[in-house]
Amino acid sequence: MKVLKGITWNHTRGLLPMVATAQRFTELNPKIEITWEKRSLQEFADASIEDLAKRFDLLVIDHPWTGFGAYTNAILPLSDYLSPEYIKDQEINTVGRSYGSYVFHNKLWALPIDAATPVAAARLDILEKQGLKVPQTYDDLLALAKKGLVAFAGIPVDVLMSFYMFCCSLNEAPFQSEDKVVSKKTGKKALQMFRELAQLIDPANFNRNPIQVYEAMVNSDEIAYCPFAYGYSNYSRTGYSRKLLHFYDLVELNNKPMISSLGGTGLAVSSFSKNIPEAIKYAEFTGSSHVQQNIFADNGGQPGHLQAWKSERINLLTNDYFKNTLPALERAFLRPRYSGHMYFQDHAGDIVREYLMNGGNEEQVLEVMDALYAKSLNLQTT
Repeated sequence: MKVLKGITWNHTRGLLPMVATAQRFTELNPKIEITWEKRSLQEFADASIEDLAKRFDLLVIDHPWTGFGAYTNAILPLSDYLSPEYIKDQEINTVGRSYGSYVFHNKLWALPIDAATPVAAARLDILEKQGLKVPQTYDDLLALAKKGLVAFAGIPVDVLMSFYMFCCSLNEAPFQSEDKVVSKKTGKKALQMFRELAQLIDPANFNRNPIQVYEAMVNSDEIAYCPFAYGYSNYSRTGYSRKLLHFYDLVELNNKPMISSLGGTGLAVSSFSKNIPEAIKYAEFTGSSHVQQNIFADNGGQPGHLQAWKSERINLLTNDYFKNTLPALERAFLRPRYSGHMYFQDHAGDIVREYLMNGGNEEQVLEVMDALYAKSLNLQTT
């Protein structure tokens, strides 16, 4: 019996589909056992995959780690191990740019087993009780926020992703040059718009990640709408929580739906593993169309395979979560993945959050972000 260890993040969506696929894999391959451990969402975003790769055979990773993982050779280029036909299926059935988010130096470093981007969530029962509708435009959102019914994820990494969203929605994607994160004109406008909304939410939300926002929405009756937080289809499944959330595409800004920042997770294989063939075999199993559409999705997973997102059966189970939010995934912004970028991501969110909470000079905020960006590029060793 060969025993492999995997590490994922601490939520139903992160843990249960991995346990379920591992159990079924072992039933089909009795000489291979796979155990899964979990870590917090913050650790998932921050912890170095090089350290984790020395302790685990299989890693569920956040895609901005791709460049670092490739540079350090901590994880394996799966495109060197899986058949061209399998890789082509993954590429064709990408949800938005999920497949491309794990490609670096023309190799695939993790299988896109989970797809996500910030989307909108609503408690329809609260809205209907007050005679209100789901916001369709940014002005609708501000009007609802003024009633005290809106929340968003306000911890540093999430407000940074939302800052990118505002920039993209103002027609300028960040990181288009190596000189600055974004132009002063767009950056100032993005910060000002974001702060206008931020002043209308409960300050408690600045200590909440997306999971904590959704838990607050379903376990109290105070929040009717979240305009943008990384989507979790679990909360759209009847019986998962006290109250049901319905998920939607983002509101329109200047007559176009807003553009959020791609998230999701990939399944990587450690280059330090002593059981590489077995780890590859499990990864291939878990990322396959059949498993993604069935075992993975049925056990709380949020698949990364397009056929699962289009499945009528899965949409029926999730009150059309996948059908409603797929357009947001398809246009989502892909963050940089060069090896030094995690330094920028780890620090820039604090600057944005401080501004949202306490105000300040937008140009100074942008200058500090530009300095962090320059330093992160200098850390880049590829």
